[in-house]
Amino acid sequence: MADPGLAAGGGPLETCGLERILEALRLLLSPGGSGSSSLQITKHDVLLATLKSNLSALEDKFLKDPHWKKLKLLRDEIANRAEWPQNSVDVTWSFTSQTLLLLLCLKETMIHLAADFNPAKPNPRTPEAAPALSPDTLSISQQKTVQSALQFVVTLGVCPYLMPGVGVPLRYRTEFGAVVQDVVCLDAAPDATRRLYSSCRVLLNVAQHASLGSLIFCRHFGDIAAGLCQLGFCPTKRQSLKAEEEVLTEEERALSREALRDILDQVYQPLAVRELLILQGGPPQSCTDVKTQVRCRAPAWLRRLCGQLLSERLMRPSGVQAVVRGILEGAGAGVAGGSHAEATAADWKKCDLIAKILASCPQQSLSPEDYYRDTCPQILDLFHFQDKLTARQFQRVATTTFITMSREHPQLAAKYLLQPVLAPLHRCLNTAEIPESDMVPGTILVTEEELSRCIEDVFKVYVVGNEPLTVLVDSLLPVLGVLFSLYCFTKQSVSHIRSLCQEILLWILGKLERNKAVASLKGFAGLDRSVPSLHSLCQFRAATQGGIMVTIKEAIWDCDEDEALYQKVSSEQCQLEHLGDLLSHCQECGLAGDFFIFCLKELTHVAVENEAELKTQHFSSKSLLELEQHQTLLVEGQEQKLLVLQLVAVLCERMSEQIFTNITQVVDFVAATLQRACASLAHQTESTVESQTLSMSMGLVAVMLGGAVQLNSSDFAVLKQLLPLLEKVSITHPDPVIQELAADLRITISTHGAFSTEAVSVAAQSTLNKKDPEGKIEEQQQTSHERYTDVSHSHLEQQQSHEKPNQTGLKSSAPLIPQEVSESSTTANQKSGSITTEQLQEVLLSAYDPQIPTRAAALRTLSRWIERREARVLEVQEKLLKIFLENLEHEDAFVYLSAIQGIALLSDAYPEKILIGLLAQYDSSKDKHTPETRMKVGEVLMRIVRALGDMVSKYREPLIHTFLRGVRDPDSAHRASSLSNLGELCQRLDFLLGSVVHEVTACLIAVAKTDHEVQVRRAAIHVIVLLLRGLSQKATEVLRDVLKDLYHLLKHVVRSEPDDVARLHAQLALEELDEIMRNFLFPPQKLEKKIVVLP
Repeated sequence: MADPGLAAGGGPLETCGLERILEALRLLLSPGGSGSSSLQITKHDVLLATLKSNLSALEDKFLKDPHWKKLKLLRDEIANRAEWPQNSVDVTWSFTSQTLLLLLCLKETMIHLAADFNPAKPNPRTPEAAPALSPDTLSISQQKTVQSALQFVVTLGVCPYLMPGVGVPLRYRTEFGAVVQDVVCLDAAPDATRRLYSSCRVLLNVAQHASLGSLIFCRHFGDIAAGLCQLGFCPTKRQSLKAEEEVLTEEERALSREALRDILDQVYQPLAVRELLILQGGPPQSCTDVKTQVRCRAPAWLRRLCGQLLSERLMRPSGVQAVVRGILEGAGAGVAGGSHAEATAADWKKCDLIAKILASCPQQSLSPEDYYRDTCPQILDLFHFQDKLTARQFQRVATTTFITMSREHPQLAAKYLLQPVLAPLHRCLNTAEIPESDMVPGTILVTEEELSRCIEDVFKVYVVGNEPLTVLVDSLLPVLGVLFSLYCFTKQSVSHIRSLCQEILLWILGKLERNKAVASLKGFAGLDRSVPSLHSLCQFRAATQGGIMVTIKEAIWDCDEDEALYQKVSSEQCQLEHLGDLLSHCQECGLAGDFFIFCLKELTHVAVENEAELKTQHFSSKSLLELEQHQTLLVEGQEQKLLVLQLVAVLCERMSEQIFTNITQVVDFVAATLQRACASLAHQTESTVESQTLSMSMGLVAVMLGGAVQLNSSDFAVLKQLLPLLEKVSITHPDPVIQELAADLRITISTHGAFSTEAVSVAAQSTLNKKDPEGKIEEQQQTSHERYTDVSHSHLEQQQSHEKPNQTGLKSSAPLIPQEVSESSTTANQKSGSITTEQLQEVLLSAYDPQIPTRAAALRTLSRWIERREARVLEVQEKLLKIFLENLEHEDAFVYLSAIQGIALLSDAYPEKILIGLLAQYDSSKDKHTPETRMKVGEVLMRIVRALGDMVSKYREPLIHTFLRGVRDPDSAHRASSLSNLGELCQRLDFLLGSVVHEVTACLIAVAKTDHEVQVRRAAIHVIVLLLRGLSQKATEVLRDVLKDLYHLLKHVVRSEPDDVARLHAQLALEELDEIMRNFLFPPQKLEKKIVVLP
């Protein structure tokens, strides 16, 4: 969009010195040498007078000073060639025109100086001397003068003529901008559109010089782009035009559109993206306050245009990086990270926004597949930046975009994202076809850089992203064998990708379905040859830079068969050991226990298959080929059996005693042991070890039935799968003691523990004595009633550990309460024995009466007895708790409120025994308990917190964690209940709240700002009110790190919350905070006199 009038006709222009032009600019801009800042404090009349004075001074200088003759001639010649109006009644446009003419003079002079410059050849004797500067180079002070001139041109010649909503208005930038907006006369000729067109055209002409172009675009690109958008794309309204009115021709509009696209292609692309986003504007905002009134929203045509231009930026080469940089640098991150890079990296909302932009296919693209094919390689490049701060931001964006694309277009993401990332691992699979050119031994199949980058990218996407999408899991599943082999290789030496491999394997094993996870572990151990694994011709080798590469193995000669066999055996042994190490991290989720049970079942199959093979060997009718094939199968089968035995040995050695995490796993373990014993009895091959294992497993069942674990109906349903096996043992085992024990266990399981013989108790005690030969079990049960017996492996099946629901995983509808009660704890609180056993039994029966008054009265009576600490009542506390919990689900308010009171009193007597079970029930899902029951348990917990008082600090951790988890519950009523309980708890913790104050505050802020349910937002604000009331003057110490965040939250609620009740709560909290701060800043004066008595 260069000025055609300046390039047509006439000879070369006669130029003058740079300093003369810059002196003219300084005279025009800042008379008296006071600088441009003097104009910023002027008002309308003073500003107009100053502009007129500057123009008069410049003209006088041209007319009177002979040294300015060349500059005057140059200016006049440029003015004559120009085709845009220069004079106007409006002094602001006359001032702008003269400034533009001087800038054109400066450009022409700099071009001629650079053309005439002929630098001397460098002196070889002084090579350290700097080369001569080009005469068109501007000094720092000269650049400041040019920048001031450009600022005036844009302020007076571009911004006032932009339509409302196009660009950022002057009045919202500086106070001087508001003054300029008022002094510009839009009614005077030339027309506002013509002025804007002329200013933009001349500025683009000046910007053709590289030095001047950088000064223009680095600060004023947005305003010039806004002007060009308005000139080229603003729709024209059909109105009756006056003859003298000036409008743009279609050619001029086309030139404006072409110029806009040219400068967008020329400038730094993140700058173009950022300015287009600013021009496009955000969603509409409403505000009635004049002081905080926001600018007008961008018109629809401009929003559509900016969206189209942004899409074009995105689809260009390196367009993804430009969009990401444009948004992140606009947030204050800077080109290389900046001081706010850490804050930007932690801004997940901005990363989600960028991910949605990148995952959405623009309209300009032919199809989503074409768009993904072009942009996905650029997204993968975001993972590989070297600068640490920039890399953190880009990697977070890349991870979020990767997951978003996989969620919205899984097939395209698998083709263009996951396949390139996992390609190095797929190249090593035993199902891959290796080209003949790469079959040469020693050929590098996967380089060190490729493999390291692949593992790091997989870690960033899967582990850091932590989104178990189906397409992600299914894509990683085929290469798990190669990944495990790589993990085993890294365990042999130091490697930076060892931890990455381990985290990836643990993540995928935890996210897979249990049967798929066990199948993958079978492949790792070599028990399932159908699972893809490392190619037989491939091997891992240490690389030169400390990484790992994949190469083709060397050929094995016949003389080295023994060495090859040794390497194979040692490799399998190492893989099994490394698998044991990996499974040691999977015990809490139960995967290690399930895989151990699978291995035990395989042992049973080994015993049965051995017997079957011995009975079905007939070789007389087989050919030599068939015999050879049969022999090969036998060898492979023997290898498989040895592998199973070796795997069981490794697991027994590596796994801890808490390998089993629930009743089902324990029962499966016992069932596997009984099946193996039955198989041995059927073939009459039972050994001493198997006999001891059988006794231990049956003793374990006796321990569970003897009261070490609180069993319910669902647990007995699991135990019933042992009935056929126990019956078979009771019939076929030669030892009468084991026969009797098996029969008694079968009866006890069938009757759900209602009938138990002495043999079961003796077996349980014998098993416990083997675990604790010194007889300390009973003493431990008296001092700690939260113990239960667990199982490890075949040599050590029992382990007592703390009875916590998240560790045991026992599926019980009631809390896990031990069967025995310490007599010492009851006698210490026992008062006069005023009730008899018959009275207690009668009241207990009345608690199940169908008549509501009778049942409620019985519950009230039991509550009074608990409050009086009646010894006979406290002896049956577990039965009382069961009664109260069952009545808690009653629909009548009188009944369940009485049950709530009873549980609260019972918890006051034995909080450490009751509270954990209540928290587990409160934290359970809707499938186990109804929402109404959970709300009632929440009321119980609130009463317990109030009753404990200062002693609540002992149970701070489980209470706070349960309530914080409850805040994330899908049920809004449960979220509100959890917040209410959290407020009661925080009100009583005082200084003990310090270590978790940040978690609580973050939770309250998130709920108050983002929760959709109004009652939950009310509860969150009410928690802050309770917190401030409870802490009172101690709030400045306990909440000193988060007090400012709470204040900002309350102000936000008062301003933006639509609910009146929530705003009222916030206002009350602000009043509490105001009173606290007043007392802190201005403590009350105490009129007291201190008298000290000297000795």
